[in-house]
Amino acid sequence: MTNSFENFLSNELKIIQQQNLLRQLHNRNEKPYYNFSSNDYLGLNHHPALKEAAIQALEDYGSGTGASRLICGHFKIHQQLEEALAQFKKTEAALTFSSGYATAVGAIPSLVGKEDVIILDKLCHACLIDAAKLSQAKLRIFKHNHLEQLESHLKWAQSHKKEKKSKILIITEAVFSMDGDWSLLKEIVTLKEKYGAWLFVDEAHSTGIFGKTRAGLCQHLNVNDHVEIQMGTLSKAIGVSGGYIAGSRSLIDFLINRARSFIFSTAVPATNAAAALASLRLISSAEGQHRCETLWQLVDQFKQGLVNNTLGQSPIFPIILGDSKKALTAAENLKAKGFWIPAIRYPTVPKNQARLRVTLSASHSSQTITELIETLNAII
Repeated sequence: MTNSFENFLSNELKIIQQQNLLRQLHNRNEKPYYNFSSNDYLGLNHHPALKEAAIQALEDYGSGTGASRLICGHFKIHQQLEEALAQFKKTEAALTFSSGYATAVGAIPSLVGKEDVIILDKLCHACLIDAAKLSQAKLRIFKHNHLEQLESHLKWAQSHKKEKKSKILIITEAVFSMDGDWSLLKEIVTLKEKYGAWLFVDEAHSTGIFGKTRAGLCQHLNVNDHVEIQMGTLSKAIGVSGGYIAGSRSLIDFLINRARSFIFSTAVPATNAAAALASLRLISSAEGQHRCETLWQLVDQFKQGLVNNTLGQSPIFPIILGDSKKALTAAENLKAKGFWIPAIRYPTVPKNQARLRVTLSASHSSQTITELIETLNAII
């Protein structure tokens, strides 16, 4: 390697460190902590049913899949999972991807292109922003949940559509990953139908914990039939890894033929598919309902006990400290007390919006929540 290459890397890392933005990997087995950073909202990651399903799939299908599904085919368990996802989301079909990120960058650029318009909430996840940029569509950003600005962009896009016959795609999250608040889905549906747009909703942080059968915020707000593309992940409340799109049969057939991250990726291991299928069955059961109710009881307890009370619309609680160094110091103090809550800094959140992101799980005990409240109130 040349000296100029190493000098470039060294200088860039120094700049990152000076800005208190340096990130490092940590060994989770180093020391036991109370984990309040995980998105495992229902505490299913270590559930025996998921482990048993994965072990059986390992015996039946092996550790890998050999190639992409269009080259090598898929196992029956992959089909069963997608059928279960479609039934769970009340859509005609579903398609799984290797990750939530791969889902976004595969689906969005396949649906829209240079002559089209994407209108995206400013606080959308990086995978949605990257996918929008990758599509090369004309990109318009509206302030978070700002309906007037969204409508202004829609008016502009509609006039553009008349000239170019372009498509308009609105992209939002159901529950926003860093702030924990809801998208105004009912109002957005009204606007998208008024202006002839399509709606793409990322249900990553709402699947499993909202709605009558815990299918997500779209179900909870009764807008399921008005959302053209529902995206989700298997790595949060479902407790495994991977992503999916749920929608019409035509949408899924189209993505099979056009979504590059699906076409050119090796199929996810059968162990993942089997564990996710077991998780969906569990979420839909009485135990799933009990775990969800337990989670919301803990959310209420935490919301009531925290001095700096936050919105509490989800199990995600942002404690915004602003300065990155202040957030790092608070995280280290919590770590010393046995709580794993890392500092979230730019570019994950906007500049001067550094925070502690506390996430609750049904696997937490009420006593642990009480201890966390006391520790946070003393530190913050």
